[in-house]
Amino acid sequence: MKKLILLLSATVVLISCNKVGKGEYLISGTAKGIANGKTIILQTQDPSGNGLKSTDTVKVKDGKFEIKGKITEPQFYMLQVESVNGKIPFILENGEVTIAVNKDSINKSKISGTYSNDEFVKFNEELVKIQKTLVDFQKKNTPEMNKAQQTKDTAVINKLMKEFSKIQETVGAESKKKYMSYAETHPKSFISVLIIQGMQNSPDLDAAKAEKLYAGLDESLKNTKPGKAIKAKLDQAKMPSVGATAPVGAAQPAAGSAK
Repeated sequence: MKKLILLLSATVVLISCNKVGKGEYLISGTAKGIANGKTIILQTQDPSGNGLKSTDTVKVKDGKFEIKGKITEPQFYMLQVESVNGKIPFILENGEVTIAVNKDSINKSKISGTYSNDEFVKFNEELVKIQKTLVDFQKKNTPEMNKAQQTKDTAVINKLMKEFSKIQETVGAESKKKYMSYAETHPKSFISVLIIQGMQNSPDLDAAKAEKLYAGLDESLKNTKPGKAIKAKLDQAKMPSVGATAPVGAAQPAAGSAK
């Protein structure tokens, strides 16, 4: 009997702690050092493709803010804080997202709380490691490059540019490899959908690879807007272009037929 009571009590606690219902989101934010009354703006890509549109605004109160609403599928969003440079990118989806705003360095703001956002944070951390050599080179050689540009020392400028291009090429290849391996191993992550969609916009698109990655996605992701857009492009690529030569063996007009 005692075990049953304890089990029921635990169930009540779990239900009471669940602040978000099906198809809802809750952004619980902290904004340390940001004055009361400052505006927090929730933004996403405008459907027309012309920049971002604001979908909600709230005011900071005692270093905290909260935004609640409904959402049908994961979407990429931005959080803009009044009087703070930069935006905080994250994935808005069903569940509670926690965002700790770092007003002094917006890129160091902390995001957690849902599967896609936890994956987004880990993925970005791994990309930062890959790109570290490029960042380190820039920090180390910027003073020398500035001096060379002022003195018009083309020998030094060309040398640094050549070294930078070589590192950039290596980092680019490693980053691409990371994108591909992630999409292959994370079929339930919304990030994988965004990666495949990005592949389709690349001039060196590997169509067969994109189709294979899409086929491996979880069905829930295939039914999102970017998932449907990927499928539409894959289908379009398979359609013969206007004026294309008919395949061998296809029926041809009979000789002397009416024109």
